Amino acid sequence: MRSIRSVFALIVALVAPLLVAVSGGGATASAAFDPAAFDFWVDSPTMGPIKTRILRAADGNTDRVVYALDGMRAREDLSGWEIETNVAEAMAAANINVVMPVGGQSSWYADWNAPSSFLGIPPGTGSSNTGSGATDILGGGPGKSYRYTWETFLTNDLRWALRDRLGFNPNRNGVFGLSTGGSAALTLAAYHPDQFSFAGAFSGYLNNSAPGMREAIRLGMIDAGGYNVDSMAPPWGPQWLHMDPFVFAPNLVANNTRLYISAASGRPTAQDGPTMGTVNGMALEALALANTRAFQVRMATLGATNVTYSFPEYGIHAWNTWQDEAYRMLPDLSANIG
Repeated sequence: MRSIRSVFALIVALVAPLLVAVSGGGATASAAFDPAAFDFWVDSPTMGPIKTRILRAADGNTDRVVYALDGMRAREDLSGWEIETNVAEAMAAANINVVMPVGGQSSWYADWNAPSSFLGIPPGTGSSNTGSGATDILGGGPGKSYRYTWETFLTNDLRWALRDRLGFNPNRNGVFGLSTGGSAALTLAAYHPDQFSFAGAFSGYLNNSAPGMREAIRLGMIDAGGYNVDSMAPPWGPQWLHMDPFVFAPNLVANNTRLYISAASGRPTAQDGPTMGTVNGMALEALALANTRAFQVRMATLGATNVTYSFPEYGIHAWNTWQDEAYRMLPDLSANIG
């Protein structure tokens, strides 16, 4: 056991300097708490009690609902959309009920094949949430002592709890997300068209089966909490392809799901300081842009007419980029839900 741990520590120490991978986060800001939002707890049979933050529509309607998905580094206290932006506030002011699931670090909001572990080592034998992939690999945490079932939670447990307890419309909802959450938003819309009539992906990884992408994802998930991509989905099997927007693009066309897809150039804006976070954000956005352009070509070959693209000249993998895109998306979202 000790030798296995040493090998893991050595591997991660070697790859850590290269971890400009799909971990989503970019520029950070001070934690924010919106007093107008409230906690909404729903039990998942697999994951236990899950918190969601709800911001009600300004006009009190229960018909117009959007789910806002976080990125790979999702925290357990608040959604990044609440911490880093005022997007939820803007959408509520536009008479949309905003649903912000909390947690799901490195989950891709997917139903996993198994709890995350490496070589059969039980979770919790190392440290957790240290910021180091080498120690988090052996640590405990969400999705390690139990199996992530986020897709089931969002499309079943949470969906019907929102209807039964708050009166929210369970059909023709919107869903959007950043980075891995953007990929997940398209997955949810592709397979649950009765629930989601609109989906938005900002800086998403929309061609997961492209050469090298699985290993990039592997490194990103190790860095973001010490998670194992092989526990999420075996390579190139049905579960993996289920998560690949490039593969399931025909579903989105057949469903006529209204889509908003964006990725920036990777060139920093005046808000992006001269830091390593900016350098990483530039590389991450370049990868997201390449994935998004491939998805655009794929949709064009299918004759898609249900998608709007946004490719701003400036922007990196960071919250200021995603906030700006959410504002640009808002009229399209508002017109295609409820």
